[in-house]
Amino acid sequence: MHQQTAAAVRRTVPGLALLVAVLTLVSGCSVDLGGSAGTPGAAGMRDPYFPRLGNGGYDVTHYDLSLDVDPTAARLSGTAVITARATQDLSAFNLDLAGLEVRSVTVEGRPAAVNRAGSELTLRPDRAVADRLRTGSSFRTVVSYAGPPRTVTDADGSEEGWLRTTNGAVALGEPAGSMAWFPGNHHPADKASYDLRVTVPEGRSAVSNGELASRRTTGGRTTFHWRTREPMASYLATVVVGRYTVRESAAGGGLPVITAVAPDVDGASAGVLARIPEVIAWGEKRFGPYPFSSAGAVVGRRGDAGYALETQNRPFFPGPPDTGLLVHELAHQWFGNSVTPASWRDMWLNEGFATYAEWLWSADHDGVPVAESFDRAYADEANWAFPASRPPGPADLSRPPVYGRGAMVVHRIRLEMDDDEAFFRLLKGWPTAHRHGNASTADFTAYAEKASGLDLTELWDTWLHGGSRPARG
Repeated sequence: MHQQTAAAVRRTVPGLALLVAVLTLVSGCSVDLGGSAGTPGAAGMRDPYFPRLGNGGYDVTHYDLSLDVDPTAARLSGTAVITARATQDLSAFNLDLAGLEVRSVTVEGRPAAVNRAGSELTLRPDRAVADRLRTGSSFRTVVSYAGPPRTVTDADGSEEGWLRTTNGAVALGEPAGSMAWFPGNHHPADKASYDLRVTVPEGRSAVSNGELASRRTTGGRTTFHWRTREPMASYLATVVVGRYTVRESAAGGGLPVITAVAPDVDGASAGVLARIPEVIAWGEKRFGPYPFSSAGAVVGRRGDAGYALETQNRPFFPGPPDTGLLVHELAHQWFGNSVTPASWRDMWLNEGFATYAEWLWSADHDGVPVAESFDRAYADEANWAFPASRPPGPADLSRPPVYGRGAMVVHRIRLEMDDDEAFFRLLKGWPTAHRHGNASTADFTAYAEKASGLDLTELWDTWLHGGSRPARG
């Protein structure tokens, strides 16, 4: 990603009387809220920067989303079928949803009481269902919702969520914007597979993550069904709606490469997008097997967003990217998308490695030694504003230290190891060891120390956690 954060979402815990009143309004049904042996799931995952983002008590395994988008992309109606596994005995649980009106909710086919407090939905299943929501049990929640989806302004002033464009709309979600277009457990620690069906006026396209499972046109409207089989954090989910030129080709081994480009930037994007197979082949040599079942890119018009984002399978770019930016966002498919941060404090593991990938590409293709890229980053005062592992607040998560200082930490490991063959084994081994999972700074520390045979305490204290620019050493 390039330059984005979001503000925390505030939530409150509802009272039982309000639950019943809202249920009558939302579902028009009565619910038996009798006692249950379970307890409510937590309203938040205690993330260091967004403590109320996400929810406890369950893990989502699959989202089946159906969206109907109006011709101007200003309004949508949706149905979310959320399959989850209880991680505790549940009497109630929460979902994150910003702005959109909830029309009805069922859990295991029966109406559930719903309370809303800002972006927090608290769902209380009836007694018959709640008695079955035991630890390890699978359950299905269906939420019907509609309205004008929101654009969310982050703590750093950037925008995410549902972004209206002159071409339609683009949905971007780092770190919390996906709740603007579908309900879910919107913390990166809860990854799931996805089916997304988007219905738009005939002649428009809807492009998302994964692979296109079907496309059907009926009565002047076309439904695109995209399927993402590998686990995906919700902040990496995307859909773009509008007029796009969509192409499919193949990289090495027959890997599908799907690109969608706004027509007026098609020509200017062609050259760099043609390098996607080359970048992926290079990435596999440096970082190990490509972790997903397709690749590609989405290129919107300039100004559609204020940043590029590593949306899973195919990154989004606001206008034609240069090769360095393409390398950065494709490197995220290994670092950030397959190995996803356990919390937003671990974002340097995304951006530091993706920035280091740019340095490696420049060394391999442009004759710029990694040491020279390191020297430029070291000389840049912006990289020393705070430790890469400890941004002061949500507004700082996409500031230079997370990127440049993060990459310097990776290179300092290489220098300490003094063995390039062993270092590149580490670089491949890390995304392999945590493929399709989540990992923290502590996880990387343990892995890197075992792989290198080094005690990284001093290096960490100086380069990763330290409050000032260290001597070169």
